Amino acid sequence: MKLCIPSMGQNGMEDTVGQHFGKVPFYTLYDTETKETSVISNTSEHNGGTGLPPEIMAKENVDVMLCGGLGRKAVQMFEQYDIDVFIGATGSIQDAVAAWENSSLSKATQNNSCAGHGHDHGPDGHCH
Repeated sequence: MKLCIPSMGQNGMEDTVGQHFGKVPFYTLYDTETKETSVISNTSEHNGGTGLPPEIMAKENVDVMLCGGLGRKAVQMFEQYDIDVFIGATGSIQDAVAAWENSSLSKATQNNSCAGHGHDHGPDGHCH
């Protein structure tokens, strides 16, 4: 299974989870079977490129996205690409993967997503 975690840098499992998944500079990919990591740049329209993050992740054959939180429109887009999203990820990429493996993250739904695009994520990763 391939996981994707928004990241602030290119340091793999040691890097920090980015709290605004659409605007982070990078995404860390982690393969749960091979334990290999790779880092791709966020080339979406949020960063001056084209397309949206779910489209980038679909091209990378991502199965699961781990993030702090996201809006309802993003949840719908990930659903269209059959990518499961789990929210509440904080700390390092390693912390996020461990939390997902321990079932400590919540599956994103229309009900627990952020209402608007101007939402603010606090240190706990939840909308404020």
